[in-house]
Amino acid sequence: MAQGGSNPDIAGRLFVSEKTVSKHSCNIFTKPGIEPSEDGNRRFLAVLAYLEG
Repeated sequence: MAQGGSNPDIAGRLFVSEKTVSKHSCNIFTKPGIEPSEDGNRRFLAVLAYLEG
C-alpha cells in the first residue's frame, strides 16, 4: 500500500485474494478513523497514520 499498489497488485504479491486485501484495507482505514473521501487520498493518509504510530 505504501508503494502505491492497487488491491490486485497487493493481492498478487501476497498470494491472497483481492477480497482479502480489500477487507484488510478497510480495517486499516477504520482503525485511525480515516473516512472515505472524494479525493482518493485514504491510502496515503493510512500510510502517514502508520508512520506517525
